[in-house]
Amino acid sequence: MFSFMEGLNEAQRQAVEATEGPIRVVAGAGSGKTRTLAARYLYLVEGLGISTANILCITFTNKAAAEMKKRIRRQLPDGDLGKVCTFHGFCVGLLKEDCHVIGYPTTFIVLDEEDKASVLRTVFEDLGISGRDMTVKEAIDHIGWRKGGRGYVKTLIGATPEELDRLSREATTLKDKVMYRYFYEQRKCYGLDFDDLVYFALYILEQDRNLREKWQRRLEYIMVDEFQDIDKDQYALADILSGYHKNLFVVGDPDQTIYTWRGADVKFILEFPQRHEGTQTIHLDTNYRSRPQILAASNALITRNRDRLDKQLTAVRPAGRKPLYFHARTGQLEADWITAQMRALHDGGASYSDMGVLYRAHHVSRAVEESLIRNKIPYILYSGVEFYKRKEIKDVLCYLRMIYSGDDISFLRTVNEPRRGIGRTRIGALKDHVGLYGGSLYDALKELLDTELFRRSKAREYVRLIEKYRATFEDMELTDLLSGVLSESGYEMMLRASGEEERLDNLAELKQAIFDFQRKAGEAVTLGNYLDHAALFTNMDQRERPEAVKLMTIHGAKGLEFPVVFLCGLSEGIFPGKRADTRQKLEEERRLAYVAFTRAKDRLFLSDAAGSNHDGSFRYPSRFLFDAEESNIDYVVPLDPGSKEESLAQIRKTEDPDRAMPGSRDLVGARVRHPVFGEGSVIGITRDGQGKVVQFDRMVTPRTLGASAVLEIL
Repeated sequence: MFSFMEGLNEAQRQAVEATEGPIRVVAGAGSGKTRTLAARYLYLVEGLGISTANILCITFTNKAAAEMKKRIRRQLPDGDLGKVCTFHGFCVGLLKEDCHVIGYPTTFIVLDEEDKASVLRTVFEDLGISGRDMTVKEAIDHIGWRKGGRGYVKTLIGATPEELDRLSREATTLKDKVMYRYFYEQRKCYGLDFDDLVYFALYILEQDRNLREKWQRRLEYIMVDEFQDIDKDQYALADILSGYHKNLFVVGDPDQTIYTWRGADVKFILEFPQRHEGTQTIHLDTNYRSRPQILAASNALITRNRDRLDKQLTAVRPAGRKPLYFHARTGQLEADWITAQMRALHDGGASYSDMGVLYRAHHVSRAVEESLIRNKIPYILYSGVEFYKRKEIKDVLCYLRMIYSGDDISFLRTVNEPRRGIGRTRIGALKDHVGLYGGSLYDALKELLDTELFRRSKAREYVRLIEKYRATFEDMELTDLLSGVLSESGYEMMLRASGEEERLDNLAELKQAIFDFQRKAGEAVTLGNYLDHAALFTNMDQRERPEAVKLMTIHGAKGLEFPVVFLCGLSEGIFPGKRADTRQKLEEERRLAYVAFTRAKDRLFLSDAAGSNHDGSFRYPSRFLFDAEESNIDYVVPLDPGSKEESLAQIRKTEDPDRAMPGSRDLVGARVRHPVFGEGSVIGITRDGQGKVVQFDRMVTPRTLGASAVLEIL
């Protein structure tokens, strides 16, 4: 037996050894999905002799890819794991190899969200557009929407910058003027944003049969993690790449589909067998993460959804405590209760770093933050500006990108940072020169260095720095390159002089990140590789700070786990949000609650606060508390019966019409289904007219159910 197979349960072993044809693994929360994926990868390599060059393992985030590589390297320390990556990471690799067919150089640059915003600010300035006419966000949304059909790719590839500029001038709407001007700026520097990476890769594969067959034949086995979260274009990419060998292995959980706003669709995994003939489905439903009491509440909650595959997670860990619910009078009292629980757990030996506070939206965290500060409890807030989007990090990465590619975006960000006397007038002169003679802004600066306009600036120092490192960077360690640029550009000195210690700390963190990249990359490390790597990173990729409570949205917690979870703000209108006005939207909110519940390993604390929402409406406890069933939750203080009935009445008003329950008296004689007891018939009602007496088919005696019981009418 291979060592990496030891300890796998029967279903996990089945998933590892099922190698041929389309395979769907429905992996519940905490069911050992990552371990199974890593073991299957190792089985293909060590058990079957497949080369790592012929296996594509797609993960949803860079953090997940790093974890997967870490596990695989324990067994394959010298293996080339370049194809264990995200969809975007794979597309960068494909384009680096084959972008010549669309006339793009291998030195194309990857534009992150801040780069896009920077380009659009330049576009607004050039076109004389103010914030009253259009915001940068509106422009980004419009461009993203227009790109969604992928028809733009042919235009962007086939048109020259001059033609795109003409299209901008001839556009009849302001949004299209901005869009084509953005395309013009992209085309000038051969920049591709995140959308382009997938769309361009798809374009090449769809248009060029030879290249399509090359990649299809090369990738003998394709594994896609978190399949429930992919969008239609990522789905199309997976289908095309697996079109020759047909070995597409997808792993996911319909109950954790929480990114429909980003294009995900729960039907992709639910209907996978209908689109892939001969699909084998394997269920991983043994949960190794949570205590049985947490799973009981989680299972009860999610069975309220219709769009799912029926499954019940089974816990293997010993019994613990039920989730604890606290209904506070005010938001401050809710926050103080949370911090009091943290303090008690910490006094009992628990680490603050084992605790996570989750919420539906960032604004919910304010009261908790204030209470943590008052109680001197250390915390990290995963929100606001992400590490790789912070000004000082972007500035320094753009210095490195200037050395590597010299694009206009990086030039405009770095040429006057620190100040070198190159302001709006001189930048305008450079743009005029490019308009007449072509080339980049940096090329224009080199040509105009000796003119009267630039003689009194420090432009020559900037050019000397860039040219020096362009000549030497390929022979330098990346950490040495970074240190040299920080020192000789004057950037580090500028921060020291202004006393910006936090920004200096962030630069130190960047140095550590580059050092870690060099150490873990596993292949030849180049500046280009690192810039691609950094452009794809997200907030959760930064290193952890020890001994601190972690605050984040539930979306940010996807894929994580904590010994202790505090889920706060469980009020109607907050979670579920007011926009959950259809069954599909409500089910996604419920899936989000399920994700939050199942992040907890040992303890789960639930809380909400009475009072009023911003629109003046009264706050009621969330329906998700009742969905999880009272018997599965301990209440710090029982809800007042009158308040509970009022809450349930308000909730029933907002239920989706096709789920709404008729009055209890109208149910007598109806066939119903209970998530646990199964099907049965309503044979009577209780004296108060709210409860139902149901004779279930598989029970000898009837059951009396309260108003909060989950019953589906058949």
